[in-house]
Amino acid sequence: MTEIIVIGGGAAGMMAARTAAEDGAHVTLLEHMEKLGRKIYITGKGRCNVTNACEPAEFLQEVAQNPRFLYSALSAFAPNDMIRFLESHHCPTVTERGRRVYPASQKASDVTRVLEHELSRLGVQVLLHTEVRQVLTQDGHAAGVLLADGRTLSADAIILATGGRSYPATGSTGMGYAMAETLGHTIRPLRPSLSALTTEDTWPCALQGLSLKNVTLEARRGKKVLYSQLGEMLFTHFGISGPLVLEMSCHLERPLSEVQVTLCLKPALSEEQLDQRLQREIQENPRQLLEHMMEHLLPKRFAALFPALCGLPERMPAGSLTREMRRTLVSRLLALPIRIADFRPIEEAIVTRGGVTVREVNPATMESKLVPGLYFAGEVLDVDAHTGGYNLHIAFSTGYLAGKNAAGGTST
Repeated sequence: MTEIIVIGGGAAGMMAARTAAEDGAHVTLLEHMEKLGRKIYITGKGRCNVTNACEPAEFLQEVAQNPRFLYSALSAFAPNDMIRFLESHHCPTVTERGRRVYPASQKASDVTRVLEHELSRLGVQVLLHTEVRQVLTQDGHAAGVLLADGRTLSADAIILATGGRSYPATGSTGMGYAMAETLGHTIRPLRPSLSALTTEDTWPCALQGLSLKNVTLEARRGKKVLYSQLGEMLFTHFGISGPLVLEMSCHLERPLSEVQVTLCLKPALSEEQLDQRLQREIQENPRQLLEHMMEHLLPKRFAALFPALCGLPERMPAGSLTREMRRTLVSRLLALPIRIADFRPIEEAIVTRGGVTVREVNPATMESKLVPGLYFAGEVLDVDAHTGGYNLHIAFSTGYLAGKNAAGGTST
C-alpha cells in the first residue's frame, strides 16, 4: 500500500488526503494547529463560499495569476463536482448572486464536517499539533518528513498543502515556502492579493465607512488598462476597500506609485449629460451653495468634500460657476484620481500572491518537476483568483489532483 503524508490540514490538504485514501493509499495528515480547516471557517464571512457555479472555461477567466496551469485540475474536479460531492454527503448547497455557492445551512462548519467525516471513514490518520520542519529525500525522491520534536516519518509521496501567508491566525504561516525552497524550488516573491489598499491621499480616510455602489474603478500603468470594472467600493480609515478594490488588487504590482487609479462616480452618464444636469441644478436654484448642489449627485458627506477635490470653494453659490468650473466638476465626477500608496499587510489579505513557481510543477499531476514524489496543492502555489469562491475551489481541485496522482504510485 502506498504511504502518503499530507502536510497541512486546510481545504487543499483535507481534499488531497481524502482523495488519496479513497484511491487506496494509507494517508497521514499532519496539521500544526489544534483543528483542521481553520481558514475554511472564515471564508464567505463564515458562510463558506465553497465554489462558483460556472464552467471551467469561465472559471479560468477569473484567475488572475497563472490560469492555464489550472486547466487539468479543473478538468479533474470542476465546480459541479464539488457541489455534487457536498450534496452526496448530506450538505445541500445554494447558489447566490454572482453564482457563489454556499452550504444551504450558511455554516462553514458543515463543509469542514463533511471533509472530516470522509477522512475518518477512509481511515486517514490525522495528527494535530504536529509541526513539520523538513521534507526528507532519498536518492532525490521525496521519502518522508522531519518533525519539530525530532521524529521522522517515512512515505512514498509527500503532498505539501501548507497554505500561504494571509490570515496567519488560521495556521497559514508560510512555512511551506521554506520547505519547497530547501528542496530547490523557486519561490516567487510574496505579496497580498484580494487586498485593501492604503492611499497617499487623505480624503478617502475622511469618508471612512461610506460605501459607493454602481461606480467604476479603473487602474492604468501608462496607457495600459490594468483593470476597469463596475461595482461597489468602501472608504476606510486607511484608504479604500470593498469588492472592486479587492478584485483590482489582483491586477496591481509594486511600485504602486506608477499606477494611476481613477474613480468614475457616474458611469451611466456622458460628459454632455452630466453638464446638462449641472446646468439644470444651477438654473433651478442659482443661490444654493455648491456643496449642497452636489448632494443631488453624491452622498452628503462626499458632496461636502467634492468641491475641494476639484479645487473649488465648497461655499460658493452654484450660480457663480463658470463653464470651465463645470467642466472640472464633470471631469472629476467621471475620473476622480486616487493616489495609491500600498497594499495592506499580507496578514490581512484574503489570499497570497506568489509562492512555488508553477513552471516547476507538472500541471497534469501537481507533482514537482524537481523532486519526484513531492506534490503541491492550494495556496502554496503561485496561483490566485478573484473573489467569488474561486480561490477555495482552486484549493479543492489542486488537492484532488495531487491526491489522485500521489496515490497512483510514485515516480521512478
